[in-house]
Order: sequence, then C-alpha cells, then structure tokens
Amino acid sequence: MKTVIEERWGTHPGDVKHYDTARLRKEFLVEKVFEPDAVLMTYTHNDRLIIGGALPVSGVIRLETVPLIRSEYFCERRELGIICIENEGIVSVDGKDYRLAVKDAVYVGRGSQQVSFASSDASRPARFYFASSPAHTCYPTTPVTKEMRRMRHLGAQATSNERILNQIILSEIVPCCQLQMGLTELQTGSVWNTMPPHTHSRRMEAYFYFNVPAEQSVCHFMGEPQETRHLFMLNEQAVISPSWSIHSAAGTCNYSFIWAMCGENLAYDDMDTFTADKLR
Repeated sequence: MKTVIEERWGTHPGDVKHYDTARLRKEFLVEKVFEPDAVLMTYTHNDRLIIGGALPVSGVIRLETVPLIRSEYFCERRELGIICIENEGIVSVDGKDYRLAVKDAVYVGRGSQQVSFASSDASRPARFYFASSPAHTCYPTTPVTKEMRRMRHLGAQATSNERILNQIILSEIVPCCQLQMGLTELQTGSVWNTMPPHTHSRRMEAYFYFNVPAEQSVCHFMGEPQETRHLFMLNEQAVISPSWSIHSAAGTCNYSFIWAMCGENLAYDDMDTFTADKLR
C-alpha cells in the first residue's frame, strides 16, 4: 500500500479574480481521489481540512500519518469521518471492526491510533471517502447507520433540483468538534445542486462528486457571488471551497456528491444565501 498527500494553500478572493482556467484547476480541483491499494489525501490550509479516498483491493490498507501534520499517528489531534460510497467494506479503529454498506459511515474521534480499511469481497472492492479536521477534544468513535442519518427532500422537478440530502455526521447525530459531512443525491431529471447558492464565513467546505457516468460531467460554480468562476469536473473528483466562495453545480445528468465542512460554527443552517438573480 502507499500513502500520498498533496498540499493546497489558502487563497484571497481578490487574487482568484485573475486566475485562468489552468490556475483555477490547480488551486481548487482534486483530480484523483482513488487508487487501488492506496490512501490518497489532499490537505488544504483552508481550516486545515484533509479530504481523501481509500480503495482496498489486495488486502487491508492503513491510514498512516504524514510528515505534513507532524503527528505520531493520524488522529492524534484530528477527528475523521469516513463514508462508504461503493460496495461493502470494513473500517477498523483500534481493533474494533465497523462494517459499512453504501452510505454508511463512521465517525472516528481524536486520539484513535489505528485506522484501517478492507473490502468485504475482494472482487468488489469498497470505496471509502473521508474527511478530517483538527479537533479540540475527544469524542467516541461511532458508526452512523441508515437509521441514524437524517434525510431532507429538497428542491423540485420544475426547477431541475429535486434532491435527497442525507445528513450523516452532524453534532445532532454524533458528538463531534468541527467536522460535518453528508451525501446529496440528485434525482433523475434534476441537475442543479445548492441553488440558490450560499457562503458561510465561519467554515469552509469541500465537494466530492461521484456517480457521474462516463462522458458526462458536472460544472461546479465557485467564487464570490459577484465574481463567479466555474470548473468542469468528472466522476470521483473533489473541489475545495473557501469560506468566501459559493459552491453550486449543474451536471449534464443527475449525480451524487459528498459535502464536508469544518470551522467554528456547527449550526448547519448558518449560511448567507444569494438568489440566482443576484449572481454575476
């Protein structure tokens, strides 16, 4: 197995106005999240969030610490959320196994020393997407099952944004410090997510798009409401959204995405919304 981490710096909205397409993609787009028998991670200096993917094929793979975070083990000062997005697998935390089906998750508390990933069936390897933020205290590692996650039915077919929002890791569901995660599923015939868009100055966010068919794409919108930019994204790619940036998208078909947030305010609805007619 191998562990790879990329580092991304924070950006000022005034500077981003001058980025061309290549620079915009370099700073905000994460093009590769999964590799067989590897853990791939991206560290952003926006609230020091880490996002990544684990794809165990040949056997067990471990979540190792990396020199960038200067810790004895990965969760020494961090909390971690893991969501299974394909097939079934096992997440082991300090010797305890958690079996995850698609959309199941596990919250891993600060201080957990050993985290590993395995597939239940080697011929159908599990894909695990994860996010991690610094944590100021320790909360217990907790699985989040279908019965625990909260579902919101949002949007409408008439506005092409009918979707199911699955709230998975929130402080109302499992005790946590800064991290929040969930999974949104666009329904057939709908393509818009997070419309009208919003910003939230008290936290940043990252979107991970998946279930995007071959030869299709998602056009992710970002930037200040009066200075919007866009990125065309493919299946299983992620994008970093600073606190000053909107985050919305339209796909060439329906798709799913995982959102991960961290910052100083855990109130999910703490956001500043901009109706579509106010965007530029």
